[in-house]
Amino acid sequence: MIKNFHGYTLDLLGMAILSGRYAVGASLPPEPLLCEEFGVSRTVVREAIKSLVAKGLLSTGPKVGTRVMPDAHWNWFDPDVVTWQARCGLTPEFLKDLQELRRVVEPAAVRLAAERATPEDIACIEAAYAGMKQAVEEGGDYVTHDLRFHAGLLQASHNRMLVQMSKALNALLRTSFEISTRIKDGARNSLPLHRAVLNAVVARNPARAERAIMVLIEGASDNIDKVLSSRRKLPMVSGPTVTRQLTGSNQAASRKSRSPKTPSKG
Repeated sequence: MIKNFHGYTLDLLGMAILSGRYAVGASLPPEPLLCEEFGVSRTVVREAIKSLVAKGLLSTGPKVGTRVMPDAHWNWFDPDVVTWQARCGLTPEFLKDLQELRRVVEPAAVRLAAERATPEDIACIEAAYAGMKQAVEEGGDYVTHDLRFHAGLLQASHNRMLVQMSKALNALLRTSFEISTRIKDGARNSLPLHRAVLNAVVARNPARAERAIMVLIEGASDNIDKVLSSRRKLPMVSGPTVTRQLTGSNQAASRKSRSPKTPSKG
């Protein structure tokens, strides 16, 4: 039960920081006020603050109290931080940084995958692609299969650091995929681009695989640019993206951002 209270308090404090409720350099309210606001004990508040310090969002010290750190100090590879940003609302700067990261990491990983992928690796990536194709044609959770496809490519690099990075990248990539697939027919149009990457890996052609993944990344970047240029408010992302066959498109099912539920004290 304490763990549930901890997660609840951590989520609320994290989103309060990312939403700007507590400004950079500002002090958090005293512990008694936070306890009263969230309905939790001092122990729970302290543990949540420790977690936020570890994630780079807060700093603590004698006489200065607990203060909000600039976002340059935040751990953007932490899934919680990415999730809070997605729930609070994405920014053009966040998406730009993400696309640049993809251009640096994925082409190198795919080159290695084309050289080192095992039959088991290929089977996993093929299964992920099949799930994407089924989601486009019959409806379903496209983004989850898309994530498995890209995680499979990094796994197939058989570079321990890239494999570890795939775990950190998961939340970041989900954010990117959920935005890019909001474009009408975005998922359907990206299918042959994914197939080209997979075919190049199967063919053991690193140069072709690298070119194919760059085409895929640039396509996703173009879709994100379309969302940004629409001047509409960037969406809050939470939950899987579902493609719908009946509409003839694959627009993501819109889901309202959900605040954490207050845990039962019983």
